[in-house]
Amino acid sequence: MLPLLEVSGLTVGIKKDDKFLIAVNDITFTVNKGEIVGLAGESGCGKTLTALSIPNLLPQAAKILNGEIIYDGRKLTSLDNKEIYKIRGKEITMIFQEVRQSLNPLIKTGVQITEILELNGNKDKDENKLKAYEILKLLGFDNPEKIYNAYPHQLSGGMCQRVMAAIAVINRPRLLLADEPSSSLDIESQERILSILTQMNCEHGMSVLIISHDLSIIRQFCSRFLVMYAGKIVEEGLSMNFFSPLHPYTKALINAIPDKSKRGTKLENSPGKVPSIEDSFCGCPFAPRCKKVKSICLETFPEATVNGSSRVYCHFPETGEIIE
Repeated sequence: MLPLLEVSGLTVGIKKDDKFLIAVNDITFTVNKGEIVGLAGESGCGKTLTALSIPNLLPQAAKILNGEIIYDGRKLTSLDNKEIYKIRGKEITMIFQEVRQSLNPLIKTGVQITEILELNGNKDKDENKLKAYEILKLLGFDNPEKIYNAYPHQLSGGMCQRVMAAIAVINRPRLLLADEPSSSLDIESQERILSILTQMNCEHGMSVLIISHDLSIIRQFCSRFLVMYAGKIVEEGLSMNFFSPLHPYTKALINAIPDKSKRGTKLENSPGKVPSIEDSFCGCPFAPRCKKVKSICLETFPEATVNGSSRVYCHFPETGEIIE
């Protein structure tokens, strides 16, 4: 499988006063053509900034300080705004986590859905409207015409989330960046969105990078996973190995998941919290919360350890049965 997206040595800083604080720290990963990759980690780990860096949608205070982002052989980090604008919305689209801030409250949802088609050359308004109705039906709206003519403030948060998904997929992009695409949704709506992403992946070869706190989504819908902590990728591998973690942080995430087998018992959790970007450290950022911490963990960030199809950045990785 050839990479559609290659992120190499990406470092993103957020400006404070006269310096940049590092929020994404020298990360490297790929998304292959026709592949669904999951990105997991707690809030504040740098997942959203990573996704926003790809189509050059970083907030004003943030800046790519180092690294390359290559999409289909084109170095996105070298393109000017006009050139990347031609790619963004047509070939690369995004489902944003903050849907209320992403939809224009003064414009009907239907106009916002079809606008992406018009910007990419389809000026037939009747045809675009039919396409919008079709995608809204696929996303579980029984009354697509009503939704089409509604303003965002007339819809629930979950409905707005599905409208945002419609905007993102209606143009059949080659790469979709989905930041918590099923958050604030009921189970049925979650399944609708994830089903349509899977359908477009299978039928049109759309590659997807899913950011999710829901580890079961990554295990079920993704072929590979990345785990991020404090701006660093600490583990990656095949999703079938997700529940055989090698990094103590990944293990802690999994042990904190409630399920029937843990009923009546106290869920495990790691003391402390994700460090702030204002905190400085030399070694492994998870070291202050890790039960296996040694002096070397506080001094140097570990080199990658490869175990079959998995890669982990830990001085003392867990042992697990890894499927290659």
